[in-house]
Amino acid sequence: MRDKQQTAVEWLKKELETYGSSFQLQLSWELFDEIINQAKEMEKEQIIDTFVEGMRCQNFDPNKGRAEIYYKQTFNK
Repeated sequence: MRDKQQTAVEWLKKELETYGSSFQLQLSWELFDEIINQAKEMEKEQIIDTFVEGMRCQNFDPNKGRAEIYYKQTFNK
């Protein structure tokens, strides 16, 4: 799992580097898809966490449910 300061893209890069050299990766498409989906889930969590933190900074009640709705309306098109 990633640390809090690492973006999903940074995590993905490091994760893919564990499967080969900078010239060739040694992994199946199934594993590749699994890694990509994990990175997408991390990205989703980062966006939701940022939305909640923005609500907190604006003195709104930080509501993760509202953040999920924002994510779905904005990124699940």
